[in-house]
Amino acid sequence: MLKLFVTIATIAMFGGSAASVRAQNGVTTYGVIDAGVVSQKGCAGPCATTVGSGLASESRIGIQGSEPVGETTAAIFALETGVRVDTGRAGVDGDHALRQVWVGLAGEFGALTVGRQHSLQYLALTDVADPFKGGMAGSASNLIGGGRRVDNSVQYYGALRPGLSAGASYSFKQQVDTSPAGRAWGMTVGIERGPLTVRAAHQNQSAVRVQFNSKTSNDAVARNSILAANLRLGWGTAYAAYSLSRGWAGSPLFNPDNPYGAGIARTASSNSRDVLVGMAVPVAQGTTFLASYITKDDRDLANQDANQFAVGASHAVSRRTDFYAAWSHIRNRNGASYTVGNASSRGSGNSALNVGMRHAF
Repeated sequence: MLKLFVTIATIAMFGGSAASVRAQNGVTTYGVIDAGVVSQKGCAGPCATTVGSGLASESRIGIQGSEPVGETTAAIFALETGVRVDTGRAGVDGDHALRQVWVGLAGEFGALTVGRQHSLQYLALTDVADPFKGGMAGSASNLIGGGRRVDNSVQYYGALRPGLSAGASYSFKQQVDTSPAGRAWGMTVGIERGPLTVRAAHQNQSAVRVQFNSKTSNDAVARNSILAANLRLGWGTAYAAYSLSRGWAGSPLFNPDNPYGAGIARTASSNSRDVLVGMAVPVAQGTTFLASYITKDDRDLANQDANQFAVGASHAVSRRTDFYAAWSHIRNRNGASYTVGNASSRGSGNSALNVGMRHAF
């Protein structure tokens, strides 16, 4: 995230002729078109092989821009909508038309933005700890909870000193009532020292409270914390993470666009400890091998643990185009029902094979 803000601000304040040719008015367009074939097994009902959109990265199109408002400060903005390549429809996350939309200021102090944005916990998981970067069948979000985006948020991210960064966010609830639903806050701190990157983050988000029969209480507050790290070595990059997820809204099975459905799902853990280890290894020109293992330790009385093993590979044929394949299997225990999804879908089976193509522009 900080890199995006810094890039925009840099183009605004120090951009050369190339940037001017590309966007003389300070506005640039960008996007990702990603599609492939998904084959699933172990579904609750019939499984099918289908064409899917956004398997490795959510397909999207966006505009971003900046304008100098001082010697070292720029006004910045971004508006980004999801696109379904398989059906031609727009939108993500149920009834949300936009993935992100925010406006703010960036400069030597960092970046301060307001709008619909990625949560700090999700960014720590995907950017630092997950070799699959939140996509393909190996996505760490299959087992590690935490919402991807938060609405009505004010967010700050900046470099405190070289190699040390920090951020914080606060999301205001949408409705004017006594319910805390929609209110959220988060914080993060990161360290980069040579080949080592470490980031810690916490997201606390309130959801609608529902009375239902469950193995847990109706604690609707999602508390997701993570310590993520990666180490770049001579043979590749090693990844690791330790996550704490509490509250039934903190489970990957919780659907924020249909919160009442969570009252029916008896398998959502409300207290878990999750461990991830993984690696990304270049094996040939443009080809990278990916692998990860995640264990979810459910601390509820039902003890519904789960493990995920994933392998995959990507092959870049240019700077902006790559082909990929990934397979993942989740072993659910004691009635757990976690599914293998990808960057755009929760999936419906405990095993899945993804094969696809991604192009960025």
